[in-house]
Amino acid sequence: MVARADFEHSDGAGGAEVRFTGRLTLARLGDVPERLDSLGAISSLDLSSIDRIDTVGAWIVTRSARAHGATVTGASPEAQRLLDALASDTSEYRVHRDRRSMWMRMLEQVGTASVSIWRELIGIIDFFGAMVIALFNQIRARRSIRWHAIVTRFQTVGVDALPIIGLMSFLIGIVIAQQGAVQLRQFGLEVFTINLVGRVSIRELGLLMTAIMVAGRSGSAFAAQIGTMKLTEEVDAMRTIGVSPMEAIVLPRVAASTITMPLLGFYASICAIIGGGVFCWIGLEIPPLTYIQRLREIIPMTDFWAMLIKAPVFGILIGVTGCYEGMQVRQNAEEVGQRTTSAVVAAIFLVIVLDAFFAVFFSSIGWN
Repeated sequence: MVARADFEHSDGAGGAEVRFTGRLTLARLGDVPERLDSLGAISSLDLSSIDRIDTVGAWIVTRSARAHGATVTGASPEAQRLLDALASDTSEYRVHRDRRSMWMRMLEQVGTASVSIWRELIGIIDFFGAMVIALFNQIRARRSIRWHAIVTRFQTVGVDALPIIGLMSFLIGIVIAQQGAVQLRQFGLEVFTINLVGRVSIRELGLLMTAIMVAGRSGSAFAAQIGTMKLTEEVDAMRTIGVSPMEAIVLPRVAASTITMPLLGFYASICAIIGGGVFCWIGLEIPPLTYIQRLREIIPMTDFWAMLIKAPVFGILIGVTGCYEGMQVRQNAEEVGQRTTSAVVAAIFLVIVLDAFFAVFFSSIGWN
C-alpha cells in the first residue's frame, strides 16, 4: 500500500522541527498543507524519510521554508533539483478581482457571443459553398450518385421519424383547436376554429414543428456520426484512398433531409388537421364531413405551395448545419457532444429566422 504524506514534529530552539514521511505528491498530500500552516514557527524541514516528491510537494516545502526561514535537510538529488528550480522562481502569482461593472461584463459576453455566432454563420455558408462545388464536380466527372446511401438515410430521417412527428402534430392540432375555440366562443364564432386549424397547420406550424423535430433527431445524429468518424480518422482514411468525404458523407445526408422534408411537412400538417378535426367533432359537435368541406373552402393553394417551397430549404439547412458541426470535431469525445448541441441549436435558430423571412416575403407577394 502506498503511504500517504505525513510528518512528525518536535519543538526546537527556533521553532518546530518537521520530519516528513510517505509520499509528498499531489495525490497523497491530504491535509498536510493545512496542518503545516497550523504549527506556527518552523525551524527545519527534514526530507530524509520521504518515499517520493513531486512538484506540488516541493512547492509546499519551499513555501514553508520561505515563510518561516527554515532550513531544508535530507533531500535526495532528485528532490534537491525540484527545490532548486522552485527556489529560483521568484514570480508572484496573484488573482486579481474583476472590478468592472456588471453591465460591462454582460456587454462583453454579448459581444463574444455575437462574434461566435457570426463566425458560425460564415462557416456554415462556406461549408454550403464547398458542398455545392463538390456536387458540381461529381456531376461534371459523371460519377454516379450514391443512391444507396441516400435511401439508407431516408430510413433514419424519414421513416423512423413518422411516429413521433405524427403524434406530436396530432396533439398540436388538438391544442390549436381547443385554444382557438375558447377564444372564439366569446364571440359565438366557434365554427372559425376550422379556419384556424387548417391554415396554421398547412402554412406554418406543421412544417415548422417538423423542422424542429428533424433538427433534434437527424441534425444531431449527423453531427454525432460525422464527429465520431473524425475522431476515429475515418474521414482522413477516405481522403487517403481518394474518396471525397463531401461526396460520400455529406451529400447523401443533405439530399435525404432535403427530399424527405416536404413529405414529412405534408404528413405533419395532415396529422395536425386530423387532431383539430377530432376536437371539433367531440368538443364542438362539428361533423367530420362539414369539417372537411370547410377546409376545402378556406385553405388556398398558395398555403400549400408556400409549404412546399419552404420545406426543401429547411431540409438543406438542417443537413448542412449538422454535417458542418460534425466536421468541426478536432480533439476528443467531449467535443462531439458540444458540436451535436451546437448543430441542434444553430439549425433551430436558422429555421425560425428563415421562416420569419418567408412569412414576410409571401405576404409581400400577396400570398396571405
